[in-house]
Amino acid sequence: MSIQITSAFDGGNIRVLSITGDTAELEIAHDHQSDFYQWFYFRVAGGDAATLRITNAGGSAYPDGWPGYKVRASTDRETWRQVETTYANGVLEWRWPGGAPLVWFAYFAPYPVERHNQLIADYAARPGFAHRELGTSLDGRSIDYLTTGTGAKQVWLYARQHPGESMAEWWMEGALEMLADTGNATTAALLGTCTFHIVPNMNPDGSYRGHLRTNAAGVNLNREWHTPSAERSPEVLVVRNAMDETGVDVAMDVHGDEAIPANFLAGFEGIPSWTDALGDKFYRFADALAAATPDFQTEKGYPKSAPGEANLSMSTNQLAERFGAISMTLEMPFKDHDANPDPEAGWSGERSKKLAQACLETLAGLIDTF
Repeated sequence: MSIQITSAFDGGNIRVLSITGDTAELEIAHDHQSDFYQWFYFRVAGGDAATLRITNAGGSAYPDGWPGYKVRASTDRETWRQVETTYANGVLEWRWPGGAPLVWFAYFAPYPVERHNQLIADYAARPGFAHRELGTSLDGRSIDYLTTGTGAKQVWLYARQHPGESMAEWWMEGALEMLADTGNATTAALLGTCTFHIVPNMNPDGSYRGHLRTNAAGVNLNREWHTPSAERSPEVLVVRNAMDETGVDVAMDVHGDEAIPANFLAGFEGIPSWTDALGDKFYRFADALAAATPDFQTEKGYPKSAPGEANLSMSTNQLAERFGAISMTLEMPFKDHDANPDPEAGWSGERSKKLAQACLETLAGLIDTF
């Protein structure tokens, strides 16, 4: 019996071109109404050994992300492990030895919309947390928002503007776990100093549809923060409106990066109202986080914008300019954090959760100076 392949489920993405013997020729589907594609997630049934070949990998949004990358595989959808993977002549290829009746392959450990729904249900019912639906996406899904804490400092944490960056919502799960642990002295101090505003998934439509980077209309939400609209980007519009209600002192936009094998932060250099005093607070946070965990570093990252040239359509720049916030983008890898690698799992959902806790511990040590 030959293998069978499907991606007809929450977050799934693959197109089967052919199955010949034990070799499947595949391609990743584009985000709807967009040229972006890179996220994949599919199931193989049959139990046989197979060679899987994604033939359009070379035309993906970030082909520089494939060299050194390893596909994630799971036979139970809970534990995800790396599979030896090659990339040559625009084709991403790996071999599965078989032996399990079902196996799932993904670009990174998925964080399905259903898991998000359970996360929201759990925390909406927890003492000390409050839930509000800020609005709905273009497909009618809820933009869920949680708050906790009673302090004057307004801290916003938001993730998955780019839905294929599933490590971002694993990070959010870790942050929520720590903020719920009121027996932890660090958590208790943070909740007394700060009010946390948390949007675990900014793009539920793209998450469900199996998109890499865009919403249901093919719009990159992290290029909408200057002029969001109900027609193109209601997800950004309702979140930015809520930020206008509360103000923003500290903000972290959580993402994943395809090419750089490291965790790093991007700041708001180049905004019109840049001051060295505000920038120094961001740099102190980055340095303190690097000192706190081997899963973060400051050497690798994105180039800084020149003075006056920041892109204000991106949330980190917009919030720093709009509110004078200590605003930052956290990037985590699809590959591994090479400074502290895990050969079996690579960068993972569990490690993303632990990094969230390190970020909050670092914030606790600096918040009085912010």
